[in-house]
Amino acid sequence: MDASSKYDRLRDIVRSLDSVLVAYSGGVDSTLLAFTAHAVLGSRCLSVLAISDTYPESECEEARQVARNLGFEIHQVETHELVDPQFRANTPDRCYHCKVELFGLLRTLAHSRGLTHVADGSNIDDLDDHRPGQRAAEKFGVVSPLQLAGMTKDDIRDVAHMLGLPNWDKPSMACLASRFPYGEEITEDGLRRVAEAEYALRRLGLSQFRVRAHGDVARVEVDPPEMQFAWDRRGEMAVALREAGFAFAAQDLDGYRTGSLNETLPAIAAEN
Repeated sequence: MDASSKYDRLRDIVRSLDSVLVAYSGGVDSTLLAFTAHAVLGSRCLSVLAISDTYPESECEEARQVARNLGFEIHQVETHELVDPQFRANTPDRCYHCKVELFGLLRTLAHSRGLTHVADGSNIDDLDDHRPGQRAAEKFGVVSPLQLAGMTKDDIRDVAHMLGLPNWDKPSMACLASRFPYGEEITEDGLRRVAEAEYALRRLGLSQFRVRAHGDVARVEVDPPEMQFAWDRRGEMAVALREAGFAFAAQDLDGYRTGSLNETLPAIAAEN
C-alpha cells in the first residue's frame, strides 16, 4: 500500500474515533495527526502541547508557530517529570514514568472536555525500538492512528510533503532526557547543558544530530551525510560544547542513530 492510500486509511481511522485529544509536539508525526484530526473532526478535536524541562523552549515555540500556520488552536499543559525520583533515576523504564504523568493528565483533560479518545503520533517504525512509554499508552487507552494505518516515518514525511505541511522535513527530535546513559541522574543543569549545546551546533549548520552527555564528555552523533561538514567545523564545535559546560568533545564514528543508548540495554540487564 502506498503512502497516499495509507493516508486515506488514516482519515477513516480518525473519523471513526468521533472525538479525540491529540498529544501534539510539533514534530512531523504529531503534526500530521493533529492536522488530519482537525480537518476530519473539526471542533471534536483538541490538540495539546505539553511544556516540560525535557524539551527546549525553542521547540515549543516552533510547535506553536506550526499550529498557527496550519490554522488549528492548541491547548498547553505543564508536566513536571523532574519531581519524580523514578524519572530522575534514569533507569531503562524512564519513559514509562514520564508518559504515565503525561497520558494521565491528557486522559483527565479529555474527560473534562467530553472527548472520547486520546491519540499520539506513534508510527510503525516505533515498534522496532525499546519504548517503555508504550506500556503507559496501553494503561491509559491511548490510540495511535498512524500506527493503525500502517504508516512508517517515510510514509508520514511523504504525505506531509504532499499536503504542504511546513515541517515535513523537520529533523526528528526526542526528549532531552534521551541524551543521558541509563543510570546517570537527570537534572535541571544536565538538561540545560545539552539544550544549549544542541542549540549552538544547530546554529553552526548541523541538522540531524544528537549531543549525548557522558559526564564531562559530549559525544556528538551526526547524520552520516553531515559528518564531513561537522569534522570541518570541529574547532567551532569544540568551543560551543565547552561554552555549554562540557570539558571534552568527541564525534561518534558510527554517526547519528535513534535510540543509540539503548544499545547498552543487554549489558545493563546482565549486570542487574
